[in-house]
Amino acid sequence: MLIRPPHLRMASTSHCIPEEPSPSPRSTAPSLTYSSSSDEPEEPPRPRRASTKLISQNAADVQRIIGESGTRLIEKCCGGGCCMTVTTTDKLTFERVPVPDNDAFRALQLDVGPIPTTLSNVPEMPKKTVSLSMPKKDVKTTPVPKVEDGMKDGTIDFTPHSNEEVPVDTNVQPPNFVQPHPPYNVYSARIFNTRELTRPGAEKRTYHFDLDVTDYPVENGVDFKVGGAIGIMAPNESSIVEELLDLLCIPRYLRDRPVLVKTESGRWPTVWGEDQSRELLSTRRDLLTWCSDIQSYPPTKPLLRLLAEHASSLSEKKILLYLCSAEGQGTFCDFRTGAHITINHLLHAFPSSKPPLDELLSQLQTLMPRFYSMSNDPHESCVPISGCSRLIEIAVTVHETDNWRGGPRTGVGSGFFERQARKFLDAEKRGEKVDLRVPMFKGLMANPLAREFISDGPMLLIGAGVGVAPFRGFVQRRLKNANCANKVWVLQGVRDSLLDELYSGEWGVHEDEVKRVVQSRKTGGTQKGKYVQDEVRHQADLVWFIINSLDGRVFVCGSSKGMGEGVEEALVDVAMEKGNLGREEAEAFWALKREAGQYIAETW
Repeated sequence: MLIRPPHLRMASTSHCIPEEPSPSPRSTAPSLTYSSSSDEPEEPPRPRRASTKLISQNAADVQRIIGESGTRLIEKCCGGGCCMTVTTTDKLTFERVPVPDNDAFRALQLDVGPIPTTLSNVPEMPKKTVSLSMPKKDVKTTPVPKVEDGMKDGTIDFTPHSNEEVPVDTNVQPPNFVQPHPPYNVYSARIFNTRELTRPGAEKRTYHFDLDVTDYPVENGVDFKVGGAIGIMAPNESSIVEELLDLLCIPRYLRDRPVLVKTESGRWPTVWGEDQSRELLSTRRDLLTWCSDIQSYPPTKPLLRLLAEHASSLSEKKILLYLCSAEGQGTFCDFRTGAHITINHLLHAFPSSKPPLDELLSQLQTLMPRFYSMSNDPHESCVPISGCSRLIEIAVTVHETDNWRGGPRTGVGSGFFERQARKFLDAEKRGEKVDLRVPMFKGLMANPLAREFISDGPMLLIGAGVGVAPFRGFVQRRLKNANCANKVWVLQGVRDSLLDELYSGEWGVHEDEVKRVVQSRKTGGTQKGKYVQDEVRHQADLVWFIINSLDGRVFVCGSSKGMGEGVEEALVDVAMEKGNLGREEAEAFWALKREAGQYIAETW
């Protein structure tokens, strides 16, 4: 009989099931196989009955079962280099720590059991890189770069500018030092019109915006391009900023008072300025509104360590330190990769923690621009009102997740656009005209969609959801040329064509001939839902014709999860079928087409 030696059984943690006392050496633990050399008649092996004896009730029992000191456990990984090995010791003791009794903490779903009385690998307090102080009358601040400063190194002039620094209304647009493309300032674009593209009942809400860029300066020949994307400097929602100021116990009379901001290094709060120390004048509200992201990033150990340092409750401090430690690594990974958590949520969950604002700003990420593809041909966008208003058009789908209070939480950019749209539409219902603005800049006019667009050659445009928005400008440009009427095709994926088909009837002439709508939601009866990748396979002849034509292009735009991956797999299947290629050959074929600029995928 095959028997595992005792020293091998002790070294494994997967065979820690107690055995019943054996009356003789022959009654050792049964093996998974039986000996065929026995003289006794062979019997078929009987199924083993799993032990139901309780062998562990807490972490101390698990440690006792695992064995000698020095056993190393590898906890689950949450990515980003957060995982560490944990060394257990025989003398480790545990204690139960009372958890905060509030809805915010319960929403974190932290599995906090007995916590070791001694924690290891707790990080040091994070370095403070930002300081706030009252400004002096003769203070000299770091100058905002001028246009001539940016021209010396050959930088491209992307956004409007002025050599004279003009005070801005920070209720409408960011301070002048927030420069996505130094030395050029953010442009305040007026909302000319807006409307909701989706209908009630759609799974996601999508809005269309017409932005007036009539007086946007033409600089260095860089203009808006078909397929290009504009950058939006969206602020944090004012109510969330106000709530955070309340949680930090910052007096109301100080929130809008000028403050001198000193940084030791880095680009914050300028977005993409030089990596250097700075002295700037701002306000506490403006810093949290325009400069730091307070809701998009998962919590880090340095942030939790900061909260622990400034927690007056000993139990809250212990839990926060436990999440930072090696012993709490598994809980931290579950915490970091679980439901979305904002800084406000954390401060509600650990109400005794009141970190100073400058130390908190040192740990928060920079609030970055959001980019949105234009959905029209910007060269043919003159509206004959008050002369000729030049408009650019974009479509924005609202991104929502659940917040800890049970309601929806919108993304920074899409939430800002939806709030502006509702203000505009509500005023329109009342018969009022409002001046609503969008802080923007001429963002990505050399992205793959804009760079690979050409005036001739067949094109296949594949998109789902808001991913079809940039294709509308492509089609508008193409259909104006009679020679190109039969050289552009669109495959548009939607959930339900009655609820969320975008821009129906707005693609120009010959729309029915060039566009095919594929809906994934079942329409009743025996008809099943269909995805856009299924239509790609169905249109294999067309796909193969376009990609092998002179200047042929296949564009894909949309979410990388599901649609992007599915379309890529479908294109490989088309190459295998029509080109008689193996899978590896088909994948290499599309890789070569990507390098040649004939296969362009913009996914997120």
